[in-house]
Amino acid sequence: MPGSPSSSAQAAREALAARLRDLRLDAELTVRELAVRAGWSHSKVSRIETGRTAPSPQDLRAWAEACGVPGQAADLADAQRAVEGMWVDWRRMERAGLRAAQESVRPLYERTHRFRIYDGWLIHGLLQTPAYTTALLHSVRRRRGLPVDDVEAAVAERVARQQVLRSQRTFAFLLEEAVLHSGIGGPAAMREQLWHLLTAAVQPNVSLGIIPAQPDRSSMRPVEDFMIFGQEQVAVELVSGYLTITQLREIAMYEQVFHELGRLAVYGEAARALIRRAITTLG
Repeated sequence: MPGSPSSSAQAAREALAARLRDLRLDAELTVRELAVRAGWSHSKVSRIETGRTAPSPQDLRAWAEACGVPGQAADLADAQRAVEGMWVDWRRMERAGLRAAQESVRPLYERTHRFRIYDGWLIHGLLQTPAYTTALLHSVRRRRGLPVDDVEAAVAERVARQQVLRSQRTFAFLLEEAVLHSGIGGPAAMREQLWHLLTAAVQPNVSLGIIPAQPDRSSMRPVEDFMIFGQEQVAVELVSGYLTITQLREIAMYEQVFHELGRLAVYGEAARALIRRAITTLG
């Protein structure tokens, strides 16, 4: 499994390795004894147990059989797939183009009924105008050196995904005030985007909170952008990749952070006033 800067992904990897070690110990096998039963070198067993080597499905099946618990092989394989899916670097996610990356998350959006979204740098995709998205994705394509230019198709997919807003689903957005001044696409695109934000904010199933710039953020500093899908998972976008969190303990941590950030935000007319003020700065 490729290395990840995420402590969450690393913790999941180590948890699976510890589980395999526990199976060996429960079977009262030494590292060398398990290696002999599986037909491996003892160093391979050590690397798997310490998380330095990711086991393949065949390795997991051999491990379970060597420990006398072949019935656990399928569960171990499921756990390994979950670990591998936690961290995806952008090169892997976008290897088939930006449109494919956008399409890959549509099923998750469609099955989710409650969204909680925090953005500290950009207006979220569900609230973006086509011009804002176009400027943003062109920047992404240039920065990541993507050979395929399918920005137009990717923009169409992201806009189509916004249909979920016109449903019985509920959406709570928290934006740092700095997002209103990000300058994506230039003044004209930003002006259009901010007017659109004013319109989107009054939908009955949408809550929009703006966290005003303030001289002291000691109580709750800005954090990485994240999105909570119901109580199923959290998606975190980092510079180097896309992190999916599914452990209940960690989801609860993000829920708590969202709650605390929400206490700093202003809503309703106070939020709209900040948006209008940002529009005036564009001339």
